[in-house]
Amino acid sequence: MEIRQLRYFLAVAEECHFGRAATRLHVAQPALSQQIKQLEGELGIALFNRTTRHVALTEAGRQLADHARTLVGGEERARAHLHELAAGRAGRVSVGFIGTATYEVLPRVARTVRAQLPGVAMDLHGEVLAPRLVEGLLDDTYDLVVVREASPGEGVRVTSLRSEPLVAVLPSHHALASRRVVALGELADEPFVIHPSQARSSMYDRVLAACRRAGFEPSPLVEVSETATLVVFVAAGHGVALVPHSVQSLSLEGVTYVPLADPETVDLLLVRRAGRNSPATTHVAAVIEECVRG
Repeated sequence: MEIRQLRYFLAVAEECHFGRAATRLHVAQPALSQQIKQLEGELGIALFNRTTRHVALTEAGRQLADHARTLVGGEERARAHLHELAAGRAGRVSVGFIGTATYEVLPRVARTVRAQLPGVAMDLHGEVLAPRLVEGLLDDTYDLVVVREASPGEGVRVTSLRSEPLVAVLPSHHALASRRVVALGELADEPFVIHPSQARSSMYDRVLAACRRAGFEPSPLVEVSETATLVVFVAAGHGVALVPHSVQSLSLEGVTYVPLADPETVDLLLVRRAGRNSPATTHVAAVIEECVRG
């Protein structure tokens, strides 16, 4: 049996008339009759009782009609799904975010993809350190990653999304928390809560470099892996911190975000594999660019 034969069979079964079925299928009636006879010959059983005035399904025909609807419907659904895949409106895309992009960018991307690309399933991973994200991109764990630092290299494509200033995170009871702006040098004697050095977080290097340019080496350092934990530690009075401006979307009692007088800026980057992305991945990448830049 072929799908085309089953389509012809269903048309006759539903119309109970070869002429009307032929018109519906845009084929000649003799060709339709020949296809039905061929199908009956292959199955070795009559599917229709035919008279000069009437065409009706046999019991075997009724049974086949149920199977045929399932098979034809499945073929149509498969064809439609593959069309959606080719158009990038279906599929699965895995996206990883560094901690400082998890709280503002990730939710916005998830909402926009759900609204614009409802057929695309998203695997979202937040609070992942940049080195692990880039490694995951190269070993196909992730299709797209949002990071603070990445070197354009063989097999990857880097797109700059935006540049944003660093801001100070202070305990709400801190003497400088009520200031409209603070100079980074004024925090020289404070303990710093910072992303980890062992995994070589890009923010670890950026914060230390900013402090050195301000004329001091921050000490002591309290290292934590997640951005949310970093802010919680500041709220608990373990020190101060520097984070990108967008982290202010992580509102937490007990902390105050204060702009720096002469802030360093950090870039947010979208990294993808070069030349081997699914259509859905390309669409999601466009959504990320729209969400961050817009």
